[in-house]
Amino acid sequence: MKTAVAKIKKLSSLRPTLALVLGSGFNHVLSELEVDAEIPYAKLPGFPKPSVAGHDGKLLIGKLGGTPVIVLSGRAHFYEGHPMERVTFAVRALAAYGITDLLLTNAAGGINRKFRAGDFMVLTDHINFMGTNPLRGPALPGLPRFVDLTQAYDVTLSALLASAARTAKVKLQRGVYLAVSGPSYETPAEIRAFGKLSADAVGMSTVPEAIVARQCGLRVAAMSCITNLAAGISKHPLSHQEVLETGERVKLVGARLLKEFGKLYGKEK
Repeated sequence: MKTAVAKIKKLSSLRPTLALVLGSGFNHVLSELEVDAEIPYAKLPGFPKPSVAGHDGKLLIGKLGGTPVIVLSGRAHFYEGHPMERVTFAVRALAAYGITDLLLTNAAGGINRKFRAGDFMVLTDHINFMGTNPLRGPALPGLPRFVDLTQAYDVTLSALLASAARTAKVKLQRGVYLAVSGPSYETPAEIRAFGKLSADAVGMSTVPEAIVARQCGLRVAAMSCITNLAAGISKHPLSHQEVLETGERVKLVGARLLKEFGKLYGKEK
């Protein structure tokens, strides 16, 4: 951990307090980033290299909307075979670096029937159906073991996202994200059950990072791109290709929204 953090600090004289994790469909925000430095995960000890299309696997430092940020372009997923410690290692490294605020992004399937492919949703809460918890294991010195998740997603940061969406003229839905381990997509029966449990969208990431970030004392906000309608709601078979195609279709919208978020965050600081 210390070696990775030391390498990140040597990359740039900028000292951001905000970090963004870019999930599928959000990489175009890099076109709005004034890059000061970048490094592939392969050169950062402890950072797992993603193996999923749409996840670059590099860390960048620069300015987004004039605000210094660290951007993780791509993430490792539990379904790739990584243990939770590896999936969440980057978040712990960001906290050790000095990040105080974290924005997580992901691609998700829409369960709420009011949603359409291409919508964006700010997370108000989550349901962890991944079958494990990233805090499982020995207690870590100096960190709480029993983390309160009453307000997992920060109200102030989420309000900034909503303001950024209004400025960027982007419709921003609100809802509960349910995380599963994947990589198979859900059955229609599962989606019906998830809907009854109050889930608005379903995906295979974000929740482990959010839990670890809260343990580390970071403020967290998260946003989904609804890249497809979930099984039983969609009229055709689900595929990762559809996820990538929807992300490509709305890439300019997502980039504009995140740039405005960066601007507003800088003003608040």
